[in-house]
Amino acid sequence: MDQNYTVKQLAKMAGISVRTLHLYDKLKLLRPALRTRAGYRMYSEAELLRLQQILFYKELDFPLKDIGRILDEPGFDIIKALQGHKKALGLKKARINTLLKTIDNTLQNLKNKTMLNADELYDGLSPQQAAAYRKEAIEAYGTEVVERAENYLKKLNKEELKALVAKQKELGALLYQLKDMEPTAAQVQELIAQHYTNTRKLWGTDGAADKQAEAYKGLGNLYLTDERFILAGEKHDADFAGFIKTAMAHFADEQLS
Repeated sequence: MDQNYTVKQLAKMAGISVRTLHLYDKLKLLRPALRTRAGYRMYSEAELLRLQQILFYKELDFPLKDIGRILDEPGFDIIKALQGHKKALGLKKARINTLLKTIDNTLQNLKNKTMLNADELYDGLSPQQAAAYRKEAIEAYGTEVVERAENYLKKLNKEELKALVAKQKELGALLYQLKDMEPTAAQVQELIAQHYTNTRKLWGTDGAADKQAEAYKGLGNLYLTDERFILAGEKHDADFAGFIKTAMAHFADEQLS
């Protein structure tokens, strides 16, 4: 003989309230197998399995009215449904794990007071210069690109940001020593490849599918046309800037297209 469960017993097993079971009964989503003469609801194994399906679909954010429609379809297959739940919940678990990792990283940074603020991203510039620089960047690349880079850099600690900036300066100095070579020479292109990788980290797009060939070539143009963009030395060097522009354009055309 099948075992029957009271509404209180079923609620305890499922981890939900008695009121919720009463609501499901009222909505005809989960009806009891029988009622005693005293009016008490009793549930059998069939209702336990149906309740399990309801809770799985709820976890996947299905509205109650849609859950009822799905479960009442003539061709509903509980085995296929469980297999689908397992796959969907696995994906949801992966997303939640990613979010938890992000939270842990942010908490760690906050506790260590290492997260950068907006002012530190433009260290060395006055507030007016920083605002003007940011405005120009948005006009050139768009708000989404600029904010993505800023948000990425804010997650770094001060030492990590300093390391990226120092690497960029180091590469500039090494490239300056090769400025009399052909921009397409293998030795030059090897350093340009490192410069590209480090630049993508500064942009917050390292590892993104879009290789940003045109954006990288655009940066090369800025080295040549905008005297504020200096890769090596203290002053703008037109000859070196032309060398860098050509080297970056060659790299983009050959490696990023």
